[in-house]
Amino acid sequence: MANDPFFRFDGTHYVPTSASRGPWDPNSLHGRVIVGLLGEEIERLHGAPEFVPARLTVDMYRLPDLSPVEVVTRVVREGRRIKVIDAEFISGGVSAGRATCQLLRRTGAPEGNVWTPPNWNVPRPEDLPEPDNRPMGGMWAMRRIAGDFGTVGQKRTWMAEVRELVEGRPLTPFVRVAVAADFASPFANAGDAGLKYINSDVTVYLHREPVGEWVGFEAVNHGATDGVAIGECFLYDVDGPIGSAACCALVQARRA
Repeated sequence: MANDPFFRFDGTHYVPTSASRGPWDPNSLHGRVIVGLLGEEIERLHGAPEFVPARLTVDMYRLPDLSPVEVVTRVVREGRRIKVIDAEFISGGVSAGRATCQLLRRTGAPEGNVWTPPNWNVPRPEDLPEPDNRPMGGMWAMRRIAGDFGTVGQKRTWMAEVRELVEGRPLTPFVRVAVAADFASPFANAGDAGLKYINSDVTVYLHREPVGEWVGFEAVNHGATDGVAIGECFLYDVDGPIGSAACCALVQARRA
């Protein structure tokens, strides 16, 4: 699949390529392309330079196959300081997911100081070696900082996209985060027996959009009871913190 895009647009629908296959079923889409396409359409149709996409929540309630996809958006609120946009992910004519995005107008910073967590002090992506194994057959690029799948303990990594989400459309900073955000679930919820949870949602909070191609993930929370899990990661770029990504998930077995 080389560096094929995840989708090609045929004039009415987004047609998935083989690059978009997910880990749970070989005939289904990866969660990252669902989140990414919903975020991309919201930004493309309703974004503006004076607004920050401060929160994107995506519910994934059906595992879509590789059928052509339609994304339908709806303006919930369009005010001077806040926009709220809904979007629906329709695969093969069936609703498989939905998103809500809150966009906030950029203003000047107020006076005073507020406590924030310390910035992470880690090597830059270009100073770290490329791993021997390519994640998901090369679906993305990674530079591991600390921890790995199959281990228990703090995990930190850099991630970068290696392909377009939609053919012919360059990745914007927000779309880079939206496509990557689904990684919060496996990064926070995988343990020494591998990944046993499939996430049913993702929420991204951003106080600014990233600079450059690399997004940093730091797993900061995991909890699970009776097969229901939550996971959370702080997000960074090469200049520092940009926000967080969180998810809830269910125990899931892979299909052959």
